[in-house]
Amino acid sequence: MFKSKNIITVQHPESVHHTNGMIGSWTDWQLTDKGVQQAGNIADHLISEIQERTFSIYASPLIRTKQTADIIGEKLNIVPRLTDALKERSLGKAIGKSVQWLKENIQREEKTIYDKCFDDAESRFDVWQRLLPFYESIVNNEEENMIIVSHGDTLSVFNVMWLGFGAEALNAIDLYGISGGVSFLHQSTDGKRKIGRLSDTSFLTGISGKNRADRFEP
Repeated sequence: MFKSKNIITVQHPESVHHTNGMIGSWTDWQLTDKGVQQAGNIADHLISEIQERTFSIYASPLIRTKQTADIIGEKLNIVPRLTDALKERSLGKAIGKSVQWLKENIQREEKTIYDKCFDDAESRFDVWQRLLPFYESIVNNEEENMIIVSHGDTLSVFNVMWLGFGAEALNAIDLYGISGGVSFLHQSTDGKRKIGRLSDTSFLTGISGKNRADRFEP
């Protein structure tokens, strides 16, 4: 028998690099004021969704994801656990540079998951390898309910892992979300896995008077 798992993933909301033309990657950008508000809205919706269920939170240590996790954790009374496994993909020498600089100076086009835009960057396969031990630990531990706060590229890799595909599948498919998107993943005791909702952005707005608890899909 498999362990029942409910995993909610949160892609961090608006960060400074979304507004200033710079690269995110490992540069430690903060959330914008709008992003802070969006993170609070996400937390409010999650309170309504999960009700009395007990969750743990795992998050990337980069400032924009740590801020998001801290805001959610404060409202849910959960202390986030930080792990480098959930960091965004490193773009090497492009870290701290603008998107325009990357376009003008990229060393090579990334045609497969093994390609790197710069020699000192991570490939998507590198992210897969970095994420895999964390992934295996959470799918095999005793925790039933988890919230994961991370980044777009990293969560797209996580989604492919969750559905049981191998790394090579990333050459053919992508399961990207949107900034601030919230996804709901479930594993039943017979081992069947699903993504019930992928990158739900309705959480970014303030919660209405309508009770959303009936939307939780374990």
